[in-house]
Amino acid sequence: MTAPLHTSTITSLPKIHAGKVRDIYAVGDQHMLLVTTDRLSAFDVILPRPIPGKGAVLTALTSFWMQRFAGLLPNQMAPEMRLEDWLTPRELAECEGRAVIVKKLKALPVECVARGYLIGSGWKDYQATGAVCGIALPPGLRQAAQLPEPIFTPAWKAPAGQHDENIDYARVIELVGADLAAQLKHYTLTIYRQAAEYAARRGILIADTKFEFGTDENGRLHLIDEVLTPDSSRFWPASTWQPGTSPPSFDKQFVRDYLETLDWDKKAPGPDLPDEVVEKTAAKYREAMRLLTTTSP
Repeated sequence: MTAPLHTSTITSLPKIHAGKVRDIYAVGDQHMLLVTTDRLSAFDVILPRPIPGKGAVLTALTSFWMQRFAGLLPNQMAPEMRLEDWLTPRELAECEGRAVIVKKLKALPVECVARGYLIGSGWKDYQATGAVCGIALPPGLRQAAQLPEPIFTPAWKAPAGQHDENIDYARVIELVGADLAAQLKHYTLTIYRQAAEYAARRGILIADTKFEFGTDENGRLHLIDEVLTPDSSRFWPASTWQPGTSPPSFDKQFVRDYLETLDWDKKAPGPDLPDEVVEKTAAKYREAMRLLTTTSP
């Protein structure tokens, strides 16, 4: 395995943005280079120690799902754009398995969350109100229970440095218009249902996930960013799931659980992770990819 990458060092292209995980560079006027690093954030803090191979897993899984749903709606991928036409040999080596060139699209300010199980902030919301993001649910549901049907619980994508804010469907309409709002809800739930059915046949329950969408110059909706990865989803082993408990997962919850044992105020700088936590987290990411992309139904 190659050495983990915390921060990319591309100099051939102008850098546009550095997010929690991705470094973004301009490729001409119409495209961007996305470099998915091995950085890991928890409680909105980027931790100092990266997770080896994490960026490659996120890149491979996103590509896998983008291809799988390409017949449903357009996506950001630009397969005609070759990395070797834009990067030096050193940069190509740094980006191996973790970088793609995508179309430059207008990202919509809505994070589109689909929930199929009652967990996380949804569980807390339900305990307090009997609803999740204003959507009433039957009484008596337990933690990690499967919902009667998947629900669309969007959030407003806050500017850098602020926390995203859960919003209702009416607010989505205010932000993007009724037509796009209807499309966002439809595609979020459609992709989630199809992906959850596919994953269940491979031993993984997708408890919830978030999608992002953008539009081209003609206003046509595209699937963008990352898709159905352990960073953007809760993946549970189907064999150990049971309502009433918080199931183990194929994501960074393992890291969060460790951090909760520390005397840390959840502010930067984050603590250094021990070898055991880093190795187990990397293994969970790899196992999720193996099950989803190589196991027969």
